[in-house]
Amino acid sequence: LNAIRIAKRACNSHSSVLIYGETGTGKEMFAQSIHYGSGRKNKPFIAQNCAAIPETLLESILFGTDKGGFTGAVEREGIFEQANGGTLLLDEINSMSYELQAKLLRVLQEGYIRRIGGIKDIAVNARIIATTNEDPLESIESGRLRKDLYYRLSVINIRIPPLRERKSDIEILANFFINKYNYLMDMDILGLDDKVIELFYSYSWPGNVREL
Repeated sequence: LNAIRIAKRACNSHSSVLIYGETGTGKEMFAQSIHYGSGRKNKPFIAQNCAAIPETLLESILFGTDKGGFTGAVEREGIFEQANGGTLLLDEINSMSYELQAKLLRVLQEGYIRRIGGIKDIAVNARIIATTNEDPLESIESGRLRKDLYYRLSVINIRIPPLRERKSDIEILANFFINKYNYLMDMDILGLDDKVIELFYSYSWPGNVREL
């Protein structure tokens, strides 16, 4: 409830947001809710998983390319330009290399990007929401997250607690999913047996809501 309260307040702000939560807690759902509850809701919402692709490719995806930047390069917008006026979700920011984090920090400070191989600065106005599945302070201490980038991103800081810390949500969520999949799969499951509820409450849910 506290995380939801902060997220609702974040809708009325243009500041960057850092969302911390274990895998499967619903970080992207929070990010989407902030975007669609904000004044940017009619502009693009673009999500990029920073851990899913190699660093060299990630840089071109973020900032775009100009002809001649490298062999075979074409003129292409990056997702900063595509998200202009809207929101850019950078998922698993702690997986981004230190060098690329420095370039991202510069964009956040100056409001301009330069395409790879380009010679001109391009103004961008995309709100950044970043997520991390590790405690950001631990990531800073271990050298995976730049301290200056952390302070720039965490103007608004939201921690989503894991499911094991909010077990009273399990039955509510389970009934929601039962109703959802009854409809999608044309089933008629009525609810959870008491034994199932007991097992669910005694389990630690390492995969959190996604696992549930």
